[in-house]
Amino acid sequence: MFSDETLKLMDGLRCGPDYIEVTCGCTSRRFGDSIGKLRIFTSGQFLITCQCSLGCKETRLTPEEFEKHSLRGGQKKWKRNIWVVVDNVKTQLLKTGLLKYYKHGSNMQNGVCSSRRKLTFHRDEFIRCSRCKKERRFRLRSKEECRIYHDALAKRRWKCSDDMITCEEEEERESRKSCRGCPRSPACKGCTSCVCFGCLRCRFLDCNCRTCVDYMQNVIP
Repeated sequence: MFSDETLKLMDGLRCGPDYIEVTCGCTSRRFGDSIGKLRIFTSGQFLITCQCSLGCKETRLTPEEFEKHSLRGGQKKWKRNIWVVVDNVKTQLLKTGLLKYYKHGSNMQNGVCSSRRKLTFHRDEFIRCSRCKKERRFRLRSKEECRIYHDALAKRRWKCSDDMITCEEEEERESRKSCRGCPRSPACKGCTSCVCFGCLRCRFLDCNCRTCVDYMQNVIP
């Protein structure tokens, strides 16, 4: 693998024991170029470390996430929108031959859920306030929302005020606490069809908790 002669013409080429890395980018008409490092593993997984600014902490992004981050909104055309520099010319991934190394299944296993499962992949979760004893809903539709829930769950005595909620607000009706989006709802009572057991959206490289550390060490190649 990785024996293509065209690789030698790509900017930022770096070879590891089970991957290659090249400079990549995505161009927004409004914000300009966002530069990153595309790492392609022998398993067929594509991961990008964004270098759009000195303060950017986005690492291990999927191509879809990098496209969304760069364009400030995904267009779902990452194969065309993400480019690499070949012989000093920006070239779409689609035209480089790199996609022959891409394996959809390898990227699916690490958190890129299909559109069919998008609603059920991360179900809404609840945490009880240690002060008012009311359960509050946490929606997990994005990486940012997953991080908010993850940090709240890590607190021993989470309070409504920790996430800009007041204890005076009414608790959600019991009938509305069923698992939204689950095909078994409202009968779902902890079924596994709508539970994520770990992916790049709800596990974090910069978090030192045992859950995230174990995932990064044992699941990510």
